[in-house]
Amino acid sequence: MKKPELLAPAGSFEKAKVAFMYGADAVYCGTASLSLRSRAEVDDNDLEKTIKYAHSIGKKVYAALNIYAWDTNYEEIEKQVKMLDEVHVDAIIASDGGVIQKIREIAPNIEIHVSTQANVVSYHAAKFWYDNGAKRVILGRETSKDQIQEIMKNKPEDLEVEMFIHGALCWAYSGRCFLSEYLSCRSANLGDCSQSCRWAYNMYLEEKNKPGNLMPVETDENGTYILSSKDLCLIKEIPQIIEMGVDSLKIEGRLKTEYYLASVVNVYRNAIDDYMTNPEGYDYTKYLKELEKVKTRGLTTFYFNDRNNKDFQEYEGKQYNPEYEYGAQVLEYNEDKSILKIGNKLNVGDKMEILIPDRITPEEFTINKMWDTETDEEIETVNPGKLGQSVKMHLPIKCETGWMIRRKK
Repeated sequence: MKKPELLAPAGSFEKAKVAFMYGADAVYCGTASLSLRSRAEVDDNDLEKTIKYAHSIGKKVYAALNIYAWDTNYEEIEKQVKMLDEVHVDAIIASDGGVIQKIREIAPNIEIHVSTQANVVSYHAAKFWYDNGAKRVILGRETSKDQIQEIMKNKPEDLEVEMFIHGALCWAYSGRCFLSEYLSCRSANLGDCSQSCRWAYNMYLEEKNKPGNLMPVETDENGTYILSSKDLCLIKEIPQIIEMGVDSLKIEGRLKTEYYLASVVNVYRNAIDDYMTNPEGYDYTKYLKELEKVKTRGLTTFYFNDRNNKDFQEYEGKQYNPEYEYGAQVLEYNEDKSILKIGNKLNVGDKMEILIPDRITPEEFTINKMWDTETDEEIETVNPGKLGQSVKMHLPIKCETGWMIRRKK
């Protein structure tokens, strides 16, 4: 039984550092306007800095060039591939056959990971991409455990397989969607999805013989979110996934916050490590409890356990976070008064939890005193009125710079 790679999103250098701190083995990030999260792009300097940092601590960075490219994109694609070769990226994630051919021509030594956008849902498709230079395929989210098992049994032996285990699901088949472009002129396939499926819609029936006679299809006062999906969560299924031999387990979310990254990556890091150490003692409930503290939509296993599953639509369009929110991040630890960058209003008496890397149970404490960072005067409340607002407080344990602290509402 081999230990799988834990792969996390990184929309910036700071997010990459947080992901690595909380246990990611590798991160993936976008490049300029050529990935499917153009709003989470990492500029060339930031990307080079991320790669150098990752390699210095024995980690990896994969860069996404996974748009479906027009001919007019190829001049920029060539520049990006040459740049990625120069900064020694560990792999390029791509989905367009033309882009993959261009990568092989310009930088034949860079590993190619075939994006989930390419709809790899069979070992036949996996072998096709292997024969065309792929080192790894990222499975479509639509695959069930039985289909994954077949792929693992029949794929070329040295072809790696990656799959999503947590994060947002797309309304369209493997993310190949035209709804955003149709409604807002922003193409999901060119990295600028407006997430039209998450919008609230007013829906009507029109009687054929009476044009303009619209009868509303009502759900509640907010309309209906019939196109919006729940978020994928396979924390209970981690043992099955590891036993199947999947090489890399991927968390979605390059647009997510550093706090979200720390919370989710830490949970899956602990879950994987605990199962590898003690398979018989794996209890998913403690990991799920931690995931439920993070702002998220409803959770679903999608098609992993059941191809006929229908419980994956988020009809109310809500994100759930009933008890906890981001509180602060450690800037500087001191035994007496540590300095924290705050993310929400904090008060003396608030109950807090420190997220500790490599530990699933957070350290709980209550704020007894706080001090103004500049004047050192004792204060009762601090509010993030300006970006980077900080405060001094006593922490119950020794903390590292960058650790996250959540607040119980």
